[in-house]
Amino acid sequence: MALRDILRDILRNNVEEKFAYNDVVSSMSVRLVRGIEIARIASMLAFAAAALVATPAAAQAWPTKTVRLIIPFPPGGSNDIVGRIIAAQLSERLGQQVLSDNRGGAGGLIGTEMAAKSPPDGYTLLLISVAYAFNPAIYKLPYDSATAFAPVAMLGSGPVVLAVTAGLPVNSLKDLLALAKQKPGQLYYASAGVGSFQHLASALFKLQAGADIVHVPFRGGGPALVDVIAGNTQIAIGSVIQMLPQIRSGRLKPLGVGSAKRIAAMPEVPTIAEAGVPGYEATNWWGILAPAGTPSAIIERLHQELSLILASAETQKRFHSEGAEAVQMSTEEFGRFIAEETVKWARVVKEAGIRAE
Repeated sequence: MALRDILRDILRNNVEEKFAYNDVVSSMSVRLVRGIEIARIASMLAFAAAALVATPAAAQAWPTKTVRLIIPFPPGGSNDIVGRIIAAQLSERLGQQVLSDNRGGAGGLIGTEMAAKSPPDGYTLLLISVAYAFNPAIYKLPYDSATAFAPVAMLGSGPVVLAVTAGLPVNSLKDLLALAKQKPGQLYYASAGVGSFQHLASALFKLQAGADIVHVPFRGGGPALVDVIAGNTQIAIGSVIQMLPQIRSGRLKPLGVGSAKRIAAMPEVPTIAEAGVPGYEATNWWGILAPAGTPSAIIERLHQELSLILASAETQKRFHSEGAEAVQMSTEEFGRFIAEETVKWARVVKEAGIRAE
């Protein structure tokens, strides 16, 4: 309530009643009543003003202890990599540790539910990716994805890369498709789990390429990648930011990237579309949410600090070198973006026939 409204109500309910009495007959009594009421008004206005500035003051004091950033997937995946890049720099800017807390399982639901149930005090944040937009179409959620969180900031985005284990006798996407045709149902692709970004990006590839390859879900992108490197599964379609180190080391062979054009981190690698699957495109993204009810002043502070981090040459260089890019949006734009992604990927889930296992 504005101070003007508070003053109006106080005057209506208190002062006007006092001066309506017929028995206030002397100017001395009138002055006495007026003096008492003015003192009461001043006291109540001071209290109201203090209440109005309490939230900004609390935000200025925040944080006074460690802030937890829940990453709802195990270590080693793109969510973990991005989360740790951001947490380290946010710790420096806030003057308090931002602790990365991996809580993987159930396609990200376990960690996300934990964040949704946390106090909305600014000390628990959630790192999300495009999987947050998939899950409502795949799982019965223990929270309402549209209302359980407040958007804080978009962080970045990056395409997938299709890579195979080093020992597989293929050197191009056409080679892989030919081999899959020769051995239907005998090539396996690994993912971070049912409903993960790797799963949907791979399912989309399978649909558009007409390839008979078999899904093997793991509990996170890290374990999935280890299995492909070992050669137990042969194919991985995942974020460049996660897979690039293994590609540079020679443990994986890249056959195509899922962007609309080639990327600077691997300019020699063609897009999947130009390599043999026209129209294929899949891009991951990452952002931060806070539990619904977190004070707006704290969200604004976080957004400001994250914007400075994303604009820094250090962060942009790190993202760029990993085949991704830093992306900035307002909190309102990020909220609309999540809603649009949820609608878009729900169609992919339906067309691919993906269900929780």
